[in-house]
Amino acid sequence: MAEGARRADEFLSLLGTDEPAALALLDGVAEVRELVFLGAGLTAVARAEARSLPPAQRAQANTRQLRLGQLRDAHRSDPEGLRSWLRQAGEEIVLLRSLREIADRVVAADQAWAGARAAAEANGTAAASDAATTA
Repeated sequence: MAEGARRADEFLSLLGTDEPAALALLDGVAEVRELVFLGAGLTAVARAEARSLPPAQRAQANTRQLRLGQLRDAHRSDPEGLRSWLRQAGEEIVLLRSLREIADRVVAADQAWAGARAAAEANGTAAASDAATTA
């Protein structure tokens, strides 16, 4: 299992920088058991990444994980089918990370807006602005 987790980390690192090398890594894993352990490592990463998403995106990620599980089960003893599952699992993690980055930017923008609004209220410009629009 430790080897599977190590390979999962290596695969994800390569997937982000050198996709042909990532695919070569998958091609270098011959045994079904090793492919499954690599997939277990990817699944653990994907589930952890999904937990940090907003609720709707987390629910969608859970649905995609179920579909990936079905793909894995359909190719339980087929190494090439399992490699397809692993490629999709890696792509899922890349997607989850991009969604997390977007969510972080939205939160940062909301915090900046709230800070600007609080500063405006503190110096009285927001109250004057609100009064002008409600009169």
